[in-house]
Amino acid sequence: MKTTYRALLAGFSTIAFCATSTAAFAQDNEAAASAVEPDSNLIIVTASKRQATLQETPIAVSVTTVEQIEDAQVRDLLDIQTLVPSLRVSQSSLSTNTNFIIRGFGNGSANPGIEPSVGVFVDGVYRSRAAAQIADLPDLQRVEVLNGPQSTLFGKNASAGIISVVTREPQFDFGGVAELSYGNYDAVVAKANITGPISDTLAFSIGGNYNRRDGYIEDIIINQDINDRNRWGVRGQLLFQPSSVLKFRVIADYDQIDEVCCGATNVVDGPLGGLVRAIGGEFVANEPLSLQSTVNFAPTNEVENYGISLQGDWSTGNIDVTGIGAYRRSDVFVNQDSDFTSLNSIGTNINTIDIKTYTGELRAASDFDGPLNFLIGGFLFHETIDQGAEFGNGEGFLRFANAVTGGAYSALEPTLRALVPGIPAGSFGGVGQGRTLDYDYENTSFSIFGQLDFEITDGLTFTVGANYTEDKKEVVSNNVSTDVFSGIDLVQAGFNAAVAGGAPPAVASVLASDPATNPFLGLRGLQFNPPYLNFPNAVEDGRTDDQDLSYTIRLAYDASDNVSLYATYATGFKASSFNLSNDSRPFAADFVPGSPFQSPPVAASPIRDAGLAVPNLRTGSRFAGPEESEVYEIGIKGSWDGFSFNLALFDQTLEGFQTNVFTGTGFILGNAEQQSVTGFEFDARISPIPELTFTAGVTYLDSVFDTFTGGTALSPSFTVVPTDLSGERPSGVPEWSVVVGGTYVLDVGDDATLRFHADYLVESNVEIVNGLSNFKRAVENLNASVTLGLANGLEFSLWGRNLTDTAYLNLVSPAVGLPGSLVGFRNQPQTYGGLVRFRF
Repeated sequence: MKTTYRALLAGFSTIAFCATSTAAFAQDNEAAASAVEPDSNLIIVTASKRQATLQETPIAVSVTTVEQIEDAQVRDLLDIQTLVPSLRVSQSSLSTNTNFIIRGFGNGSANPGIEPSVGVFVDGVYRSRAAAQIADLPDLQRVEVLNGPQSTLFGKNASAGIISVVTREPQFDFGGVAELSYGNYDAVVAKANITGPISDTLAFSIGGNYNRRDGYIEDIIINQDINDRNRWGVRGQLLFQPSSVLKFRVIADYDQIDEVCCGATNVVDGPLGGLVRAIGGEFVANEPLSLQSTVNFAPTNEVENYGISLQGDWSTGNIDVTGIGAYRRSDVFVNQDSDFTSLNSIGTNINTIDIKTYTGELRAASDFDGPLNFLIGGFLFHETIDQGAEFGNGEGFLRFANAVTGGAYSALEPTLRALVPGIPAGSFGGVGQGRTLDYDYENTSFSIFGQLDFEITDGLTFTVGANYTEDKKEVVSNNVSTDVFSGIDLVQAGFNAAVAGGAPPAVASVLASDPATNPFLGLRGLQFNPPYLNFPNAVEDGRTDDQDLSYTIRLAYDASDNVSLYATYATGFKASSFNLSNDSRPFAADFVPGSPFQSPPVAASPIRDAGLAVPNLRTGSRFAGPEESEVYEIGIKGSWDGFSFNLALFDQTLEGFQTNVFTGTGFILGNAEQQSVTGFEFDARISPIPELTFTAGVTYLDSVFDTFTGGTALSPSFTVVPTDLSGERPSGVPEWSVVVGGTYVLDVGDDATLRFHADYLVESNVEIVNGLSNFKRAVENLNASVTLGLANGLEFSLWGRNLTDTAYLNLVSPAVGLPGSLVGFRNQPQTYGGLVRFRF
């Protein structure tokens, strides 16, 4: 099947590029875009897969230009959110756990089986997972954030929105830029890009980036900094343009991340904290915003991303065609001390992920003078994921288990060996015992999409578009528990003990099921790694097959040369997602946990009836069903000399929103029946004089789980419990987000200018995790820079980010192995430095 699909994809891509010999499309006139003055109100975007000005684009889209990125000293993609109030970017326990959220909808950062609801595209190529999205890019031109469902043109990966990153294409004039900055925490960021002609028809560009910084959290056990930056990459492009209507663009890139991340803080020291310290463990207790940690080995985050794409464009003036084919690969290796103490109760928590993605797109668009125009296309997607994981006891686990049980864990081993056959001597709590996970995942999808624009009268355009998508996934698991103790049926042990004491079987079952008469049941809390039931099996086929028709209906009106309005109804779709984590276990509908020796007898279920039950098998979630979104939106855009604004009011709903709740050792993947948000987005740009520009953006979100009967939340004891979240506000979604900024340019002679910039982001207080109303986050971020620019191309800057040194928690979660404790991950503290840049 893989061979057949790859042959089909290769053929599709070949057709896409060969088609440009008979038809044409110039999707992205970068020369025109780059010709726009940086301080002009005219911004070119390709949000609708056509080149248009921001005012002409009837979509709620925020554009961050390279000039804004340079002024704000954005160090990586995490910083983009300080310029776009509708976007939130978060990083939690690993460098790869980066989550993009638009209008309160987003998911999938830590579970590789989930495609995020916010799709990320770089130069038109889809990046399916967070590990492939977070690399720094040289020669960035702009970042477009498309708010709301965008499935009509972007398919199954855009139920909440799109982030489109655009880099500058090679130029036929020689030039480039190089920059070097240094800041506190020994931060060094270097970027360079050179572009120019090879011949009259062939141009090149090559760029590189290097970003390193010491960690801002000090581990006092291993005397090493944590939460560092260490990433680099190279990117090369060729542009072949034999005529003014034909061009081909080849992009190849490679980047690496090798970081020590991320440090956790102890938010609440639970009832076992004192016990851990009594047996030699150390951690900084009850200091949620501490800059110290206490792991016994440094966390590892190694990511390798690379890929190549080929895009062909040809324009004849009436029918335009574009073809894009791409191959990408992402390899991830992470290891973490997940108990976040010096005890070494958890020795390894390794994850390896190998993602290979093939994409191909072919689309055609008309450019007629008449009232009717169209865009039509198709998209093919194929992806494989090979995920492996190891979770094993450290040398401190046996001490911990005996301390928790008053020595019963080891003392009862001979007794349990006599009652339950097959238990090796001395096997309880062995170093390295735990679990191994292996998932083989394959996803094949195709989409056919189209859009029709009809100009009813001068300036009034009716648009209708649709996208049909089919998506198929197959997963094979080979998960094994190597934890001997977790595989013991303690009810069976109590039953056998009662029978050996002379009790009849009926009485023995009652005694074995009661913790008061079966002392072994008190040890259940240490059965962290019970056996698995792998799939496919006789009950679970390990497959999903989704089809969807998404569509858009829009009326847009150019009221004048300066004002445009639009009203949109659109739907979106994201296919089913698999749970590739430790909690990928049978659904409750397929299995009822319990022991064959208990009283009352365990209820029947399909898995038990099929003879597939294994001792201590638990339920969880294998996959989540598809998301279906819809939005009602009206907007108005205005642009005059010195002033422009965009306003969008929306009512957006996602049915089946895929939730991904961390349990401490895995994830519960489920669907909220319905989650909605009503609100508005407003941004404005004012230049009262050419030298001075003010910007402002405001997002208001009234977000709610309309219906979520199968939700989960953290209890006051910090355990994940089933909860009906209907009527509750989703955690992490602030009601208000406001960003304001200003830039002033001062001439200091004929050959020099001073550029002053400041921007400030504030978000309203919000619950970090559902169920814990006492733990909230309020975000403030003040950034500023001053730049001296010389006529010879040299620039010197001083900059600072989070200048108020505001501290807050991005995430909290249950502590692994310490019931009743809570850990958190805090934001980055104040950073500052200087920069030298040379343009030539």
